[in-house]
Amino acid sequence: MLLIFLLFSIALIARAIDLQVMETDFLQGQGEARYLREVTIASTRGVIADRNGEPLAVSTPVDSVWVHPGQLLEYADKIETLARLLDANPEAIKRKLTQRSGKEFVWLQRRLNPDVAGAIKALNIPGVYLQKEYRRFYPAGEVTAHVIGFTNIDDIGQEGIELAYDNWLAGSPGSKRVHKDRKGQTIEEVQLVRQSHPGQDLQLTLDKRLQYLAYRELKETVLQHGARSGSVVVLDVKSGEVLVMVNQPSYNPHDPGREIDGRRNRAVTDVFEPGSVLKPMAITSVLENRLASATTPVDTSPGYTRVSGHTIYDHSNYGMLDVTGVLTKSSNVGVTKLTLELAAEKMWDTYRRYGFGEATGTGFPGESAGVLRNHRRWRPLEKATISYGYGISATPLQLAQAYAAIANGGKLRQPAFIQGANNPPLAAIDVDIAQTIATMLETVTAAEGTGSRARIPNYRIAGKTGTSHKASASGYNADSYVSSFAGFGPASNPQLVCVVVINDPTGEVYYGGLVAAPLFASIMTGALRILNIPPDDFPAMLVNVNEQGVTQ
Repeated sequence: MLLIFLLFSIALIARAIDLQVMETDFLQGQGEARYLREVTIASTRGVIADRNGEPLAVSTPVDSVWVHPGQLLEYADKIETLARLLDANPEAIKRKLTQRSGKEFVWLQRRLNPDVAGAIKALNIPGVYLQKEYRRFYPAGEVTAHVIGFTNIDDIGQEGIELAYDNWLAGSPGSKRVHKDRKGQTIEEVQLVRQSHPGQDLQLTLDKRLQYLAYRELKETVLQHGARSGSVVVLDVKSGEVLVMVNQPSYNPHDPGREIDGRRNRAVTDVFEPGSVLKPMAITSVLENRLASATTPVDTSPGYTRVSGHTIYDHSNYGMLDVTGVLTKSSNVGVTKLTLELAAEKMWDTYRRYGFGEATGTGFPGESAGVLRNHRRWRPLEKATISYGYGISATPLQLAQAYAAIANGGKLRQPAFIQGANNPPLAAIDVDIAQTIATMLETVTAAEGTGSRARIPNYRIAGKTGTSHKASASGYNADSYVSSFAGFGPASNPQLVCVVVINDPTGEVYYGGLVAAPLFASIMTGALRILNIPPDDFPAMLVNVNEQGVTQ
């Protein structure tokens, strides 16, 4: 008996040594696996704000619900109550849990409404847990949706600025080790493994006030004329900063859906043949090569001309005009006769220096470079059509950049979305020629010009109308148009450039001077007032001086 007890004692001692010495690490790991967990520390995404610090995208803390399938299936009678709170199908939840019964972590629903999260927590269902995450919120909603974009369920940028600057905005999550009880509740934080770091903030050049104004006016115009879509871009002339970029139709960034068409930022991704708004570029080339001056006479009679067997028409027979009048009346015949004297390479070079045929370089996802074919492929007819805006395509943003160069004394700046961007001016055209073109464009908004509806009381406005037929598979569609207006003001000291493009207006009113020009006037009137830009065109006034010499 003593021998038997001795053998048992030796065996117990050997087993104790084995457990306490030989298998310590293994057993410690097994024990910790049952109560020690490493959990993620969520990080916040950077705030996107407008130029005045108004938030356009912020992250707010929310709860997401996850489950331990094996634990929850033991309390299957609770699934129906849980499904009712989540507005989900209880059978679908049971099926999902059964298929993943061997796992310990399964998302049930992400980014819950706070009320729903509170109700789930109160139920205290075994195997059901809440985890803190962050959800993106866009205070301006559809008004800034095309520029700001949105993030997916994992808070990764999918469109717009959210996508372009995802690495800058995204934070880096941390992690920590914690003790949890058998119900999965954290009872003690053991160790910080990795510190979380929030994303960096981003301040845009957009002005939220102007954005709301432009969006409202654009939406009203698109509805009024039954148009398919529309875009508006407003730039700061001196800095090249994008103050406004709006499109119709738009979308809700909180629920973007699967429809791609409404999410497209047409102002930078969609190209169109601008039509007559490009005539100032053709006249620039004529002046640069000294083929004419602002007062050189041009005979546009009898209202049409033939080029390579094709007839080019004016809206009316304008007879004898000078070069300024060609812009004032938007004469296709006049600009054609002027540019046919130009070498194709010279004309192409002018358009290229205005920024056409190249992306503006903003870095915006999906930005189009437009189309400016190499001059070696230009025939006389193509040179003629390009002079009045056909055979060349551009985005609304490119058009705004080109007009900003005219307004800024010939200096071209890359459009900027981010405050403090490095976009030094490039000398695109001679300052004297830029000023001459700007003066010519003022006549377009005069009473006799095609853009008279773009006039703003007490401000001198320069600009150009455009009405172009849309191309189709069988040629240009006679009943489908793009109406546009590009201009700037105050003309004596330009501060703002605004480009308006209305795609496919329906009905009898479709000309740029009747559709786009009034929209330009509405937006610019509000913008000049909001930004406190003083008038430069006071009407003549009778001035009285009293006996004390005070002007009344």
